[in-house]
Amino acid sequence: MNSPEFEKLDQIIDEYLEVQGNLIIILQKAQEIFGYLPRDVIRHISRRTGHTQAKIYGVATFYTQFRLQPIGENLIMLCQGTACHVSGSKEIEETVTQVLGIKDGETTEDKLFTLNNVACLGCCSLAPVMMISGPDGEETYGNLTKETTKEILKGIMAAR
Repeated sequence: MNSPEFEKLDQIIDEYLEVQGNLIIILQKAQEIFGYLPRDVIRHISRRTGHTQAKIYGVATFYTQFRLQPIGENLIMLCQGTACHVSGSKEIEETVTQVLGIKDGETTEDKLFTLNNVACLGCCSLAPVMMISGPDGEETYGNLTKETTKEILKGIMAAR
């Protein structure tokens, strides 16, 4: 594992190795480097830190911030909190599924989009709301309708 990414990961592990409760921060930094937590990265972290792979997988699957699969260039975080649910977030999810052909947790074949339902984005006054994290940063879209959702997604596709 002599790639620049693994060298960077080793520097992070060295920095946090003696810190109590180091696993979450190491996993966060690893995900920043690799975009997700591939199996070989988990094995490497296990060997270097002494945490079992089972413990690492336990942490990575417990916290929703961690991903075990690669994501698309644009991560759609669709709020399913109470205010959004009452305001039609399921209809918005159906629209995303119709336009992109993916369901919650899936990535489009062209790797342009990943859809993730989230518990709350904290933008209740904008319900229903989604946040899209892409190469140019994060953008929050509120007061969504079927039509505005289609326009947003098609605009991102056209800009590619």
